[in-house]
This record gives sequence, C-alpha cells and structure tokens, in this order.
Amino acid sequence: MGSLGKDEQYLDIVRDVYAQAATTPQPKLCCTTAPIWQLPGLKVPTVMQEMNYGCGTTVHPADIGSDDTILYVGVGGGMEVLQLAYFARRPGGVIAVDAVGAMLEKAQANLQVAAEENSWFEPGFVSLREGDALALPVPDISVDLAAQNCLFNVFTREHLDRALSEMYRVLKPRGRLSLSDPIATRPIPAHLAADPRLRAECLSGALTYEEYMAAIVRAGFGTVEVRARVPYRVLDRERYGLDKHLLLESVEVVAIKDPMPEDGPCVFTGRTAIYFGPEEVFDDGKGHLLSRDLPLSVCDKTAEALQRLESPHFLVTGSTFHYRGGGSC
Repeated sequence: MGSLGKDEQYLDIVRDVYAQAATTPQPKLCCTTAPIWQLPGLKVPTVMQEMNYGCGTTVHPADIGSDDTILYVGVGGGMEVLQLAYFARRPGGVIAVDAVGAMLEKAQANLQVAAEENSWFEPGFVSLREGDALALPVPDISVDLAAQNCLFNVFTREHLDRALSEMYRVLKPRGRLSLSDPIATRPIPAHLAADPRLRAECLSGALTYEEYMAAIVRAGFGTVEVRARVPYRVLDRERYGLDKHLLLESVEVVAIKDPMPEDGPCVFTGRTAIYFGPEEVFDDGKGHLLSRDLPLSVCDKTAEALQRLESPHFLVTGSTFHYRGGGSC
C-alpha cells in the first residue's frame, strides 16, 4: 500500500500479529463458533485446525454453485479455502488473498499436507495471491462468491468501506459476498477502538449491528441476508476499563450484488408474515402473494408495510436474525 499515514499505521500491527500467528498457532486469537465441515472424503489436517482464526461460519455449502469461482480474503492456515475447494474442484477455482507473506507460505505448506490426506484435492485448485483487501489483485466482475471471516472488523470505517467496495467490484451481477465478523451491542469506547493490538485481535474494531449493515448497503448491495447473530465474546469492565460489561456478537451475513431498489435495500433478518384471512391468497399489490395459513419469509421493508395495514388477518414476527432463503422482498 506504500507509505502509511497516521490513521493507517494500525495495519502494520495487524500484519505483525498475523505473521506471528503463521509461525505459532494462537488458539485465543479468535473464538470460532461453528464446527469444521463434516463432508464425505474431506479431512482437515490438524495443523489447519490449530490455525482456525475465525468468529463464525463464513460460507454455507448450500450457497456454493458447482461452477462458481470463489474468492476468499484472509487465508489463515488454509482451512476455509480447503473446504471451499471441496466444491470448486478445478485449477484456480478458489482464489485466496492475504497481505501477510508468512501466512501465505504457511497456507501453501498446509495445502500440501491436505493434498497428502485428501485424494481428491490438488493444491492447484487454490490460487494463492499476495494482496490487500483494500486493493484486491482480482479483475472486475470475475467472481461468483466472495468471502471473509473475522477480517473486516479490524479495519477503520474508511478502510471497511474500501474493502467492501473492492468485494463489490470483483463480483459478477447477482454475485454473493459472505461475511462473518464480530459486532458490538453498543459502541466500542474510544480508548479501546484506538488500541491497534486489540483491534488486530478482533476485540475493539467491531461496529454496532446498525453501523455494520449500513456499511454493506453503502457499498451498493441491494439484498442483504442476516444468516446468524450469536454471542461471541465479552469485554469485561475490570480488564478493559469499562463502566459495565460489553457483549460482542458474531454476525453472519450474505450480501447479494442486486440492483439497489428505489425504496432502499431488501434486508432479511428472519421476519415472517402469516395471512389467515377469508381469501385463499392475499395480494398486497406490490408483488407479494401470501397463501392463507402459510408462513412467508419477508424482508424488513415488507414486514413493516404489512404491519402498517393494521389488518386483523396478519401476524408479522420480529427479527430472529436467522434467515436461510426463500423469502420475498
């Protein structure tokens, strides 16, 4: 990235932390909240499991198409790119980018181990590239699925906007961006947000849920799906100089490169509408057909519009922050 300004110097510390993690596994660097994939014929080497630096599930197998070109940013020990290569079994089917040379070298070595333990896998299935999330070494409109796990939360807000814009740039129309990051249940105090080591350790760079979602929308994604939102860590008042404990959560989001609707993005947070009126089907005149007695997943805009009808024949649930598709916006 060239010379760093004052506001960018934290990136040096982030890279130092992960360079150390490349040579010596750091089990407390992140707190993974999801199990390793259990798939027929897939064996994840122990050395990869020891370097599993993440905060949730980045990509679900159901989101991966058979011909997808997949981009993964922040390689770590290579576990996630191995899992993705299970589906993209062709040369360069997975592009893996990392800014830390030592981490790329370790990932390359780990992928060689994976090839010895998995008869189906060839290291050439993964194209390892040294590069920056703020300037991806990937052509425009060339990727079907992009993903990152517990990386974007270390960025400042300006850099987060740049990283999201880069992901948007490389995605094809209708391409998907899968994200997993810590978020904060209230704003991170300034004395913690300014600590670059805590930021590198995925503790003090977290935005609130509202701020995080707003950043995704600013990048241009017209559809955003919240797949999960669960407890991650606690910043306790004694160790972190707080007036009260601060809960961090892990949020999993899929953002789709759809055109932005005139009335704003379609954001799915697990809300459901059920119609139980006298007609077999209710038509709201905006493209939503609700069959009587059958629940329909709806985006937040549609849920709020149906609630404004004040009809006695609707039940509209609140956000569960758990959505798996099939809804209507």
